[in-house]
Amino acid sequence: MLTQPYYTDLQHGITAIDTGYLRPRMAASHLLVDAGRAAFVDTGTSHSLPRLLGALERVGLTRAAVDYVFVTHVHLDHAGGAGTLMQALPEATAIVHPRGARHLVDPDKLVAGTKAVYGKKRYTDLYGVLTPIPRARIHTVEDRDRLWLGNRELELIHTEGHARHHYCIVDAISRGIFTGDSFGVSYRELDTAQGEFIFPTTTPVHFDPVAAHASIDRILGYEPRACFLTHYSEVTGVGRLARDLHECLDAFVAMAGRFAGSADRRPRLQAAMFDFLSARLDEHGFERDAGRRHALLDMDIALNVQGLEFWLDKQVAVQKQA
Repeated sequence: MLTQPYYTDLQHGITAIDTGYLRPRMAASHLLVDAGRAAFVDTGTSHSLPRLLGALERVGLTRAAVDYVFVTHVHLDHAGGAGTLMQALPEATAIVHPRGARHLVDPDKLVAGTKAVYGKKRYTDLYGVLTPIPRARIHTVEDRDRLWLGNRELELIHTEGHARHHYCIVDAISRGIFTGDSFGVSYRELDTAQGEFIFPTTTPVHFDPVAAHASIDRILGYEPRACFLTHYSEVTGVGRLARDLHECLDAFVAMAGRFAGSADRRPRLQAAMFDFLSARLDEHGFERDAGRRHALLDMDIALNVQGLEFWLDKQVAVQKQA
């Protein structure tokens, strides 16, 4: 139930927060509350801070009630606001994959890489300021580590494929898994009477199709009632969605191979991916409005194609070394 423009109250003490990234319901943070204690899962950017703190106020909790800031991985639409949020939460610990911790302690490399892609002004507009987190306030989690939030046990599982510094959070109370980007993206605008529409995110630089397939299967192995995606929030019917993700991954890799040697590889891949997803939307019963489809899909397609190209180039480099 949408109770305010930015907040969606879900079951089992979970609130989805629209972080305000790019467009409404593009990216979510989730507030998890149990026995008077709280945690955030992903943070959005530094611009998201008022909405996250507002979510605490809505449920009547102080900032000191937050025990954890879970960062599923350090891509900036998920973790760009982690340092700013941590400054506002005196008792919180940032929970990070071991491979991602150094980027939160010293975000200069993340900042430089992102500015190289977007330019300084666009970077500032999107992400604001990346605030370092003191190393003493960061806890790194190994695969299958467990943490307690109030009376709630949470299991952290490493899930590569999208990023090598990615983990998911298994929550037995909700029978749900907070999946970051490991279980694809599913925008609520694409829902139809047939349910949710989903597709993988293959963004640079760590995309690995074998690991991505394995992570989807690992998530499915917990038999979750729901997955809570950063893009965007709760999905159910997880078995069907997992099959869709596997099919899309195979199709994306196949189209990358088909255009691998093309001089105009990028635009051909982008066009092929749009046509593929558009055909699936036809089957899904989504309105046949090309302009709306481009508005909802083009940014993801551009990033997915960059990731596929990076993966292709790595395969070529490995073959040359062999």
